[in-house]
Amino acid sequence: MIEISTVARLSALLATLFFSTVVAHAATSEWIDNQGGRMRLIALAPDAEGHIRAALQIEPEPGWITYWREPGQGGIPPQITPAAGSGVTLERADYPIPKSIRLGSIQEIGYDAPVTFPLALRVTGKAPAKLELTAFIGLCKDICIPFQAEYSLPLPADVQPTSHELALLDAAKAVLPQPPSPDFAVENHKISTDGKSLSLHLTLPEASGKMPEIYVTGPSGYVFFQQANAKREGTAFSADIVIGKLPKDYDPKGKSWGILVVDGDRAMETTLALE
Repeated sequence: MIEISTVARLSALLATLFFSTVVAHAATSEWIDNQGGRMRLIALAPDAEGHIRAALQIEPEPGWITYWREPGQGGIPPQITPAAGSGVTLERADYPIPKSIRLGSIQEIGYDAPVTFPLALRVTGKAPAKLELTAFIGLCKDICIPFQAEYSLPLPADVQPTSHELALLDAAKAVLPQPPSPDFAVENHKISTDGKSLSLHLTLPEASGKMPEIYVTGPSGYVFFQQANAKREGTAFSADIVIGKLPKDYDPKGKSWGILVVDGDRAMETTLALE
């Protein structure tokens, strides 16, 4: 079991919170700087169905990292929150393939290079004149620094996005993990009776290679990646994922967990229905 540690939470509370408001006049905000990096928002005007295509760009400073949706043993997961009463909801935030990062004795999951999170937002009423949201992330090196910024981004319907903005959004989408396919999928899975391991049988895209990286996301705040009994034979792979302590009175049966499998330069992401 990997949960955001008490130490990381305390570091977050003690660290200086960087807070800014940005007002922009195009579909891309200005960069907001922090000791550990910078971030900005890109968004297109709502389409005819009210969908807003957007993305949060983050550039950590050299030596700094930011986090995947489940950060591992420490760190701060990203939070993107549309302004209350704005008539906009966040339907989905997507995350490119992360990496396992060890900081001392702490195993974390995130990014040590520029990363872009595609966002799918939806207008629930009248299209607003601007997109207002708060982005909250962690940037960590020796300590974790919470980094928060408020964005107010005008989205005039009669202004067309630039080719550069469209290219950024397309590039962010292109590097996301793919859904299962005939040559890359979870063939079967089963959680043990005692709930301490999850057995997996996968089809991998290559007949040879290193052991794949596997991240299983359980209840919010928990991610499991320790493998046992791993075996690769051609494109067939099997392993047990060690499940540590779960929340008190939590029963995994009937729940859906997420899984991300990284094999070479390909990644597959899906959900697992636990029985």
